[in-house]
Amino acid sequence: MKTNPKSEIRRSKEGRNPKSEGLGEPRILGSGSSLLTWQDQPSSEPLVLRDDGPKGRLDPQELGERTALFGEKVIEFAKSIPRNPVNDRLITQLVGAGTSVGANYCEADDAVSGKEFKQKIGTCRKESKETMFFLRMLAKAEPYLATDARALWREAKELNLIFGAIWRK
Repeated sequence: MKTNPKSEIRRSKEGRNPKSEGLGEPRILGSGSSLLTWQDQPSSEPLVLRDDGPKGRLDPQELGERTALFGEKVIEFAKSIPRNPVNDRLITQLVGAGTSVGANYCEADDAVSGKEFKQKIGTCRKESKETMFFLRMLAKAEPYLATDARALWREAKELNLIFGAIWRK
């Protein structure tokens, strides 16, 4: 009889319930973090979105919170973009892709089979890549927002790498 390969890493229903714990406010990363940069440009700004936790395996609960915070930051960023015909389309696409990362992770976390889990993680990976693309386009459309877009781009890149590693395993 085959066992579900995901069953070893699944949390109980209580462990997945976000209402069971206080979510707290986003915190600022320390400046000593080694982060990927947009087009290899170094950044002296700390990223907001998550703690610089211990290296190694990422707790699924932490990843769920991280994707939710990422979606919130994308929404805040989108609200700061001036409205015009070009930006309106880019904003819509950015918010759709940026918030889909967390939504698809929630679906992956509740997947009933290993195949469904892998498919949803693959979707998370694609949505994070799409978010990176639209952040780049918005930085080109509104150059004064490039610094904020780069910070979000780096987080989208990290999420993309995390989901890629999960998908391959």
